[in-house]
Parts: sequence; structure tokens; C-alpha cells
Amino acid sequence: MYQKGRGVPQNDKTAVKWYRLSAEQGDALAQSNLGFMYHDGLGVPQHYKTAAKWCRLAAEQGDATAQNNLGNAYGLGQGVIQDNVYAHMWLNIAPSSGNKVAVKNRDIVAKRMTLADISTAQNLARECVRKNYKGC
Repeated sequence: MYQKGRGVPQNDKTAVKWYRLSAEQGDALAQSNLGFMYHDGLGVPQHYKTAAKWCRLAAEQGDATAQNNLGNAYGLGQGVIQDNVYAHMWLNIAPSSGNKVAVKNRDIVAKRMTLADISTAQNLARECVRKNYKGC
């Protein structure tokens, strides 16, 4: 389940304008919130691929909500090719970054995976953390 970003203003179009300005400057919170806006079509047309792009940028900076949302995108194939291993990887990383909801989401994905796939996802998660979330 995608999680709403923190501090989303009431006026969606205005929010998108300001989030985009900050997101383009590399602000992880703005990137995460912009990803949420595109995912839900708030102030912009719904576009999963763009949502995943912004979530990835924020996730690579350690934003726990974006990591959860990117894991969910992989789990559902929304904006990215569906991949339970990468879904599990991001949903395994997000709790250590502070997103406890991701544990439940990770467990849902794990039910669709083999033990070997889970092991692969856990190894990828450890490697991703070692790389400080870059290029995962």
C-alpha cells in the first residue's frame, strides 16, 4: 500500500508545483511526496512510471516512505516491471530506515516467493544498504 507523504498541502496543484521545485533540487521529502501525488493522480494525471521515478530518487537518499512505496510499486508492477525480489528488498530496507508499515507489506510479498527468492532479496537488501541505497 502506498503511503501518503508527510506534510501534503490541501491544494494539490500548488503542492505539485512546490514539490517539483524542491524535488528537482534533490530534496528527498519533496521527491517522495511528488511520487505519491503522481501515484494517486493528485494535482497531476495519475502516472505510475513517474511516481516510481520520484520514489526511487527519494529511496536512494534513505527516505523510508519512498522505500516502502517503491517496494510496493515493484510488488504490484506499477511503473516498474513487477518483481517480488526487488519488492521484498525495498520493503526489507524501509523498516530499518524508520517505516514500520513496510514489515506488513514485505510479509505479504514474501507469501508469493520461494525461500530462495527471499534469500536473494535479503542479500540484495544488505548489499543495497552497504552501497548507501545507490544503484539498487
